[in-house]
Amino acid sequence: MVSPDRSNSKIAIAMERTGHWVFRQDIPIDVLVEVGEANFSLHKFMLVAKSNYIRKLMIESNEADLARIDLSDIPGGPEIFEKVAKFCYGVNFEITVHNVAALRCAVEYLQMSDDYCDNNLAGRTEDFLSQVALSSLSGSIVVLKSCEQLLPLAEDLRIVQRCVDIISVKVCSEANFPSRTPPNWWTEELSILDVEFVGKLLSAMKQRGAKPLTLANVLIKYAERNLRDLVRDHTGNGLKSSYSRTDEDSDIPRTRQRVLLQSIVSLMPSEKAAFPTHFLCCLLRSAIFLRASTSCKNELEKRISAILEHVMVEDLLILSFTYDGERLFDLESVRRIISGFVDKEKNMVVFNPGDFKETFSMAMQRVAKKVNTYLREIATHPDLSISKFNGIAMLVPKGARKVDDDVYRAIDIYLKAHPNLDEMERDKVCSVMDPLKLSYEARLHASQNKRLPVQIVLHALYYDRLMVRGGADDRSTCADITRKQVQADVSLMRENEALRAELMKMKMYVSDIHKGGQGTTSGKSGGGGSRKPAFFSSMSKTLGKLNPFKHGSKDTSNIDDIGGVDMTKPRRRRFSLS
Repeated sequence: MVSPDRSNSKIAIAMERTGHWVFRQDIPIDVLVEVGEANFSLHKFMLVAKSNYIRKLMIESNEADLARIDLSDIPGGPEIFEKVAKFCYGVNFEITVHNVAALRCAVEYLQMSDDYCDNNLAGRTEDFLSQVALSSLSGSIVVLKSCEQLLPLAEDLRIVQRCVDIISVKVCSEANFPSRTPPNWWTEELSILDVEFVGKLLSAMKQRGAKPLTLANVLIKYAERNLRDLVRDHTGNGLKSSYSRTDEDSDIPRTRQRVLLQSIVSLMPSEKAAFPTHFLCCLLRSAIFLRASTSCKNELEKRISAILEHVMVEDLLILSFTYDGERLFDLESVRRIISGFVDKEKNMVVFNPGDFKETFSMAMQRVAKKVNTYLREIATHPDLSISKFNGIAMLVPKGARKVDDDVYRAIDIYLKAHPNLDEMERDKVCSVMDPLKLSYEARLHASQNKRLPVQIVLHALYYDRLMVRGGADDRSTCADITRKQVQADVSLMRENEALRAELMKMKMYVSDIHKGGQGTTSGKSGGGGSRKPAFFSSMSKTLGKLNPFKHGSKDTSNIDDIGGVDMTKPRRRRFSLS
C-alpha cells in the first residue's frame, strides 16, 4: 500500500509537469479538471477533440460555460489522467506493462475510441497489450497484477481473462519443458498476484491438463510468500515478540491472514498426496493459531491423516506447540488425525481377509512407532494431562505394537516429569502399556524402576521367572499365569498394608494405655473398661480376615518356625492388659 505522503508527492509532481506544457499554449485555459485531490487547468477544445465523454458533459451541462469537470472516478487516478491529457495535447509519454491496463480502462471511461477519433488512445493501448505486454509470461503477470485496482472494468474489457489464458498456457509449457533455471522460477512471479486471480489461474491450468504437483507448487510458493511468518519460519524463532502484539499493531491484521489461509486451502487440488506433509502441518498449525474455520481445519486434518505414515514426528510436534514453544495446543487435531488414519485402516480390512485385531499393515505399524516417539517428545511438558497422554496412546491398536518398549520409555519420561502423581494416577498412566510385551532389557529396567507402580514391577519379575521355568515354549500360557499371580499378590500386598496399619494403631493404643494407666487403682472403673474388649475384639476379627495364609501360599520354604507354634492349627489367644 502506498503511503499518503508518497501519493500526495506523486500528485504534486503530475500537476507540476502538466503545468509546464499546458501554459506554453498561446490560448488561455478555460476548464479545471478535478481528479481526486489533484486539479488540472486545461483547454476544453483539446479534451473534446479526443474524448467523447467530455464532449457529452459539455453538451449536457446546465451551465452556459462549464468551467469545472470532476473526473475523480477515472481508473488509475491522477497519474493516469496526466498521461491521457498529454495524449490530448500531443505530448509524448511512455506506455509500459505497469500502466497499460490502467490506460486501457481510463480511455474506455473517457470514450477515447477510434470510432470517435482516428488513431485515438484506445487503439494504441490495445496494440501495446497484444503485441508487447501479453507476449511474455512476466509481462502478462505484471498486467494481471495491475488489474487488481481496476475491477470490475478490467474484467468487462476482458483484460483479466486474456491475461489468465496467456499465463496458464505459458506456465503449463514451462512446467513440462523448463526454459530457465530453477525449473519452478515462475511460481515466485505468480505469488505476487491476489488470491482471487491465483484461483482463476489454477482453474485454467487444470483445464489445460496441468498436473496436481504443478498446481501444488503454485500454492506452496504463494503461501510461503504471503504467510511468511506463519509458514516459512517453522521453528517459531523470533515470532514470540511479533505475534504477541494486537491485530491493530500488526503489519497484516490477523483477520486478513485468516481469510487468505482459508482461500489457499479451498484452492488445493483434490489429490491428497500432492503436498508435502511438512507444509500441510505448518498450514494446520497456522489455522489453529489464526482460529480459522472448522471446515478449513478439517480439510487439512483429512489430508494429513491420509498420508500419516509419511509424516515425520517433527511435523506432529509442529501441530502440538504454539509459536513461542512454551504452551501446548489443544492436541485435538493430532487425535483426529491419528483416529482418521486408524479408521481408514479398519475400512481397508473389509476388502482383505483377516481380523483387524490380528492383521495390521506395515503403514499401521509405522504409524504406531511414530505415535510412540511423539509421546516421548511431549511427555516432558507440564501441561500434558494424563487423559490427553492416554488418549493419544490408546488411539493406536495394541496389536499394532509388536513390543511396548517405546511406550514404556514414554511412560517413564512422563512419570519422571510429573513426580507428584499418586499410586492410582501412576496406574492409570501405565494402563496404556502391556508389561508382558516388553523386551528382556525393558523388563529388567522396569523391575528396578521405583517410579512404576508395584503391579507393573511384579508383572516383569513373574513373567521372566515363568519364562525360564517353562523354557519359553508357551508365551500365552506364561502371560496368563503371570497376570493371575500378579493379581493375587497385589491383593495380598494390599491386605498386608491394611494389617500393618491396624498393628500400628494397636501399638499406639497400648502405648497410650500404659502412659495413661500409671497412678490409677485396679478397682477404679471408667469408660475405658468397656472400650478395651471391644477394640481387641475388632482387632482379632481384622487379624483373622487379613491372615496371609488364608488364600494359600505359593512358597512357604522360607518362613521360619515362630516359637514352635503349630501353623496349621493356630491356638486361641486371649489378649489382656494384666
